[in-house]
Order: sequence, then C-alpha cells, then structure tokens
Amino acid sequence: MKDLIVNADDLGWTGGVNRGIAEAHRKGIVTSASLLANGLAFEDGVVLTHSLPALGVGVHLNLSDGAPLSGAKNVPSLVDETGKLYGGPEQLLLKLARRKLRVSEVEREWDAQISKITAAGISPTHVDGHKHVHMLPGLFPLALKLAKKHSIAAIRIALEASPLRAALSGKDGRNSSIEFKQGVQARGLKLLARDAHKLADKAGIESADYFCGISQTGVMTHFGVLNLLENLPDGITELMCHPGYLDDDLAHSATRLQDSRATELAILTDTAVRKSVASHGIRLINYSQIAN
Repeated sequence: MKDLIVNADDLGWTGGVNRGIAEAHRKGIVTSASLLANGLAFEDGVVLTHSLPALGVGVHLNLSDGAPLSGAKNVPSLVDETGKLYGGPEQLLLKLARRKLRVSEVEREWDAQISKITAAGISPTHVDGHKHVHMLPGLFPLALKLAKKHSIAAIRIALEASPLRAALSGKDGRNSSIEFKQGVQARGLKLLARDAHKLADKAGIESADYFCGISQTGVMTHFGVLNLLENLPDGITELMCHPGYLDDDLAHSATRLQDSRATELAILTDTAVRKSVASHGIRLINYSQIAN
C-alpha cells in the first residue's frame, strides 16, 4: 500500500497563504496543513480549518518568526531586541551549543502555541516545526513530550529520504544553488536527529515512514512531483509543500517563499498530478489516518 500525506506548511501566515492551502485541498492533492499559532492570519486559518473537515491540521511549532505567545519578557532567550522570535535552525543550533537558548523557555512557548490551537476547537493531527526546528538536539524530545501532554498522536520526522529527494528533484538537469543548499541542510538534519524514529516509537507517537520536500522548498517542479509519484515507495510518505497566493502581508514578510507559492499551488491542483495519484494506486491520507 502506498499512502501519501501532502502537508501544506504555514497555514495562518497570511490570508493569501490560507486561501491557497484551501484551494490546494479542495481542488488538488493536499490532505494536511500545519497551523502557525502566532501567524498574522491565525483566526482566518481557524475558520478555514472548521470549514474543511477532511483537512488534517497540525501544529507548526515556531521559534523563528513573529511575536511569542508567552510574552517576550517570559522567553528572553528566544527573542531579539524587538521582542520577536528569530533565528533559523543554524542560529538556534549555535545558541543551543552555547547554552544561550533555554529549553524551559522553548517548552513554555511551544506549550502556549499548542494550547492556543486546541482552545480554538482544533484537535491537532500532528506536530511539526517551522523551519524544522523541532528536529534540533534537545528539542525533538520536547516536541514528543508536548505531543503526549496534549494527546497529539503523531509527529513529523523531517529526515528526508535520499531516493525521494532525488525523485522529487526530477531528471531534467535542474540543480539550483537553493536546491543544493537545502540538500545540505537536509543531510545535516539526518545527522543531528538520526535517532528520531526510535525516540518517537519509544514515546508511542506515530510518524510517517518517509519524508521529503526540504531540498525542493521554493523550487518544486511539476516534473519532479510526477516523478516522485511514479517512484513512491510502499508505506507512508509525507510530502511537504508551501502553496499560497502572494498578498500584501506575504510580500512584506521575511519569508523568501512568495511567488513560489502560486507555482506550487498550480502543481498541486494540476489534473495530470491528480490523475497520476489515481493511476499509481496512491491513497491520499492525513496524519489522523496514520495508524489505520
């Protein structure tokens, strides 16, 4: 059996992102989304979630963007001089190594993020991390602990399978500098969190068998997605994606994923892609179905 979770990250980022995710679900192959509790369009994302009962929605644990829900004074090691969360995985890893990132503050903030989502009447299907920060040493066990606390049954293990990374990149000779850099990051995560599957199993938290999408973040192609579907292995695979529409809020935000979101939306709703899913006998699921 070939099962595929197609998870759209950044639900709640902006209204345009929310609209794109909804369209990718209604008209395409997206089955799951990850909600930013401190996103500009969180409330709109909640309304959208309640209108799409077949869309699995998880928690997009965040340490990198926006204002902390705990209040800046309560999580000083997580914020910059303006009181905003900051830092990608590399900066956060360095802070962890220098003991300048307090894990107790991460727990406080992530607990607040999960609590805000559950208080909105959403039962999260899984947890994952904005920019994969939940995979960092010392933080993955914390994500598992909070999942157990909030009765969340599954977690994304963002260890990109090399054959799937190659398949998703396609065979058309593309090898952009962005793709190369993200491939290096994906390999780094595999080294940092190589025991993640064992830790999740020990905690009784479900996960997909395979994961892909890091290397092609922002550079996904129609050719690559079709190639991935053709080469999908037996078991459960998660494909991470970032569909959306470019609106004013997105244009003025720090993310580099802007025009690429509309490109991904077009790919994910393309008739040939949907037909490929059917012709290869792939079952589209979300994380709530992972144990079924």
